[in-house]
Amino acid sequence: MIQQEGPGWRLSRDPSRPLFSVLIGGEHWAFELKESEARELALLIAELTDQHRCICDQLMAEESITVELERGSWWACLEGDRSRWSLRGICSGDGEQARGLEVCWPDPAAQAIAEAMRTLWDSSNDQSS
Repeated sequence: MIQQEGPGWRLSRDPSRPLFSVLIGGEHWAFELKESEARELALLIAELTDQHRCICDQLMAEESITVELERGSWWACLEGDRSRWSLRGICSGDGEQARGLEVCWPDPAAQAIAEAMRTLWDSSNDQSS
C-alpha cells in the first residue's frame, strides 16, 4: 500500500483491493476510485501541468491562465497564474453503474497532489514493466 498526504490533499493506492484500489481526497472530502479511473485522472492532470509548464514562461506576472482538457470520462481544469494554480475535475462516469464525481484542490494543495499522482503512476508503471 502506498499512502501520501499533505495539507489539503490525500492519496493512497492499495492494489490488493479488488475494485476501488485508489483513494483521493481534499481538505474535507475523500472517495475511492477504480484503478482505471485514477490512472485516467492522473494522466489528465499530468498533461494539464505539462501544458502549464510550457506556457507559464510566456505569461506576465499578473496574467492568469485556464487550461481545460477532457479525456475519457474525466474533464479537468488548471486555473491560476505562473506560480499558483488550482485543479478541478469532474468524472461523468461510464455505463449504467457509473457514479459522478467532482474533485477540487486549491493552491498549494493542487501542486502537491499533482506531483504525488505523477510519482505514484510513474512508479506503478516502472513496477509493471
